Amino acid sequence: MSEQADPQADLDIQNTADARIAQLDRILEALLLASEQPLPTEQLQRMLGHDLGVTKKDIREALARLSEDLETRAAELSEVASGWRIQVKREYAEWVARLYQEKPPRLSRALLETLALICYRQPITRGEIEDVRGVAMSPNIIRTLLDRGWIREVGVKEVPGRPSLFGTTPQLLDDLNLRSLDDLPPLPEIKDTQQLEAALEKIGEQLHETPAGDGDGMSAIAADDAESMSDASAGDSVGDDDDDHEAAGDASPAGDDEAPTVH
Repeated sequence: MSEQADPQADLDIQNTADARIAQLDRILEALLLASEQPLPTEQLQRMLGHDLGVTKKDIREALARLSEDLETRAAELSEVASGWRIQVKREYAEWVARLYQEKPPRLSRALLETLALICYRQPITRGEIEDVRGVAMSPNIIRTLLDRGWIREVGVKEVPGRPSLFGTTPQLLDDLNLRSLDDLPPLPEIKDTQQLEAALEKIGEQLHETPAGDGDGMSAIAADDAESMSDASAGDSVGDDDDDHEAAGDASPAGDDEAPTVH
């Protein structure tokens, strides 16, 4: 005689499973809200796997539910290079900015152009950046990018002088809200200076900064870069005190001005 199914036992099992799922969802949300850094799936599984008996699949399913729950709220779940985080949606950034008394420092055109070159052509040396931009670069630009954790030295180039090679960091991708450099717009789409202007502006906005620049005059990207940059050209820069002043005869107050590169 076969055993009859116990409806109450099945209901208790289902209730237990539902409670476990709800607990996991709440714990994940709490961890992501409390963490100062994005949390990768692997780390979340290590933190919760032993006590809750959850797998990476369980974590991914819980993250999907959390993302759905946040769709109608002011925050959103975002996956960036370093992992998952809960962040304010972009449409509310202007309101949140009112919480802060000081305005964030501006990113100059010179710094944005340098950062873009490192993003697209890494690993790259300072001299190669200067060759493309056509001006000698203030050391403050590289120092600023290093201090912000957006670039790092990834080695040296085996040429006389052994100059440092620079590349981007996961911190930059996190600040740009990207999972990888593949999420950047491909350079062949940048056909003219207006499109390049828009691309640099977008990078500045994603970094929660306002790029400086008056739009007067344009400095051409070097001819040897034309193929890889698809005839893109870079605009004039009116930078902060630590950036360059590229236009010929620029009368801007000097910080660490950059002089034209002698080729």
